[in-house]
Amino acid sequence: MADESVWLRPRKRERRPLTLDRIVTEAVALLDEEGEARLTMRRLAERLDTGSTTLYWHVRTKDDVLDLALDAVFGEVPLPDAGGWRDRAGELVSAWRAALLRHPWSTGLLDRPMLGPNALARTEFLYATLAEAGFGGPDLPAAAFSLSTYVTGSATMQARDEAATDPAVRELMVDRLAAYPTLAGHGLGHDWDATFARGLGYLLDGMAASIRGAR
Repeated sequence: MADESVWLRPRKRERRPLTLDRIVTEAVALLDEEGEARLTMRRLAERLDTGSTTLYWHVRTKDDVLDLALDAVFGEVPLPDAGGWRDRAGELVSAWRAALLRHPWSTGLLDRPMLGPNALARTEFLYATLAEAGFGGPDLPAAAFSLSTYVTGSATMQARDEAATDPAVRELMVDRLAAYPTLAGHGLGHDWDATFARGLGYLLDGMAASIRGAR
């Protein structure tokens, strides 16, 4: 009969094969949309149109998913290939900050071990760039630590500030700062990009002066 023909029967929707890359991509999308609190293995499996059992073949826990998603964010940071040490270090940390701010949830995970290949490759690049500039011994980790903590700290502060969008909360913050006039004049509503760039310049200026003094 005609309805038995393979060409006339409605086709069943074919499922895409489940891969680790698909899991990470969907996890990042879910985190971007709803934040860490809404990420569960069950919800992730539903978005992937698969069962939780199948998902567990690839990742054991939610922590695995978070580690993989965070490393994917680091993977968005390009490695500069031109310019002197100062240009390359500045470009790297600026792109690092931009990646964190594109995914604000990531700033809440920066206390996790950074052992993913993307995070390690960026850290290695930063250390190698500073070593090339002339930093060595205890000065090398001190210089790298200064830049990396500046990036993570500033991105975390900005993400938290931008998350406080409730007008009532903002008003309470302004009232709270009224007793601290210097902070009140500069603590809220500033240009985050300009502030970051200025602070980064201070750090790099100091590093360059340190190298010149050592020589």
